[in-house]
Amino acid sequence: MPEEKLTVEELKKKAEKPGKDAMILHPFYKGKIQSIGKAPVRDFSDFAIWYTPGVAKACLAIKENEDASYDMLNRGNMVAVVSDGTRVLGLGDIGPYAAGPVMEGKAILFKYLGGVDAWPICLDTKDADEIIKTVKLLQPSFGGINLEDISKPKCYKVLEELRKDPDIKIPIWHDDAQGTATVVLAGVFGGLNVVKKDIENVKVAFLGVGAANTRTAYLMISAGVDPKNIIMVDRKGAIYADREDIVDQKDYDSFKYDLAQKTNPDRMTGNLGDVIEGMDVLISASTPTPGAVKKEWVSKMASDSIVYACANPLPEIWPWDAKEAGARIVGTGRSDFDNQINNSLGFPGIFRGTLDVMATTITDEMCIAAAQALADLGAKEASEKKVIPTMDQWELYPLEATAVGMKAMEQGIARKHWEEKDLYKHAERIIRTSRAASEMLYKEGHIPKAPPT
Repeated sequence: MPEEKLTVEELKKKAEKPGKDAMILHPFYKGKIQSIGKAPVRDFSDFAIWYTPGVAKACLAIKENEDASYDMLNRGNMVAVVSDGTRVLGLGDIGPYAAGPVMEGKAILFKYLGGVDAWPICLDTKDADEIIKTVKLLQPSFGGINLEDISKPKCYKVLEELRKDPDIKIPIWHDDAQGTATVVLAGVFGGLNVVKKDIENVKVAFLGVGAANTRTAYLMISAGVDPKNIIMVDRKGAIYADREDIVDQKDYDSFKYDLAQKTNPDRMTGNLGDVIEGMDVLISASTPTPGAVKKEWVSKMASDSIVYACANPLPEIWPWDAKEAGARIVGTGRSDFDNQINNSLGFPGIFRGTLDVMATTITDEMCIAAAQALADLGAKEASEKKVIPTMDQWELYPLEATAVGMKAMEQGIARKHWEEKDLYKHAERIIRTSRAASEMLYKEGHIPKAPPT
């Protein structure tokens, strides 16, 4: 039944179903990922190649040249998903054990959507320096690091110190910040295409000044949004240059301090409802509670407004309430509503492209290239209900990977160079193989069929 024909109670019941199913399927499968060999075992004599004595030759080759590890190992396709469990979804500090299902979920998305082998590393520490040290120690085994669900401002310190460290030669990425920012930007590109507004002129409100919205604001400014047209609201109200608590804590949260200097030049105060009048776009990454954004606030926005309520697992306003309040385009982080604005559209393809060109980092320009690729693909069939592609459009991932890899080469941070068509074919082949392997294992019964939900 079309979503608009369901009652509110039916829509809420639909929203609750994934959580109920998860409590049946997680214990049934006992997790979501496993290790499986990528080299064949044609007969038992192959172990003399894959292990001793033949493996010694590969070891010595790497000893002579560490970069040979990318040829001799799966390292160039391996990403560590590192978390301390202090900021998991909308659940908060639930610890490293409870963070495990999310990190395994991230890993299965990496593999199925991007062909990237990812592994959860949940750390039993809340100390930023210990996390930094651990990531540095992990570097020989991985081609990239995905930082996940680490609380603010610790996540900033971990990301920035690792990215500045001259001994780190692999890309370090904070998906809650950079990944969210990339897909939100794609959603803004796509939404503006539908409502026919220019990014240089739009007025944008942000609810929440955490890691996600902080990086989203910076990325949107890099993409053309005038910072003078931005107002950001935290728990204490709109931020502005000389708000006392921000000035007092500028060393604690230098990014928030910097954004307070750049945005809200009129020093507007109050909550979101006090500053939202005439805004073209609302981006919310705050409390996962429907009602955190009120219908009467949305009704004050400009005509043809865009509302992205991105909190997980529940949006800050139900989509049907935002639409009833006058928003033309509404998106959430969920796949069971229209316009999913979710990291899963970004990180698999972004890492695919980054790994394929052996980029040393992931820049804002690479993120903007990924966002533009998403919006461009979606533009062919863009509508109010679908401003960017959805996860089931598998072609978005090799396209995104190619855009990211080409931008890295353009910026001079790629260690491996490709022709554009060859880079696309390479990404496409890896992603097709990954999806086919999963589907074949399920079809043949090697992944057992799940009980009914």
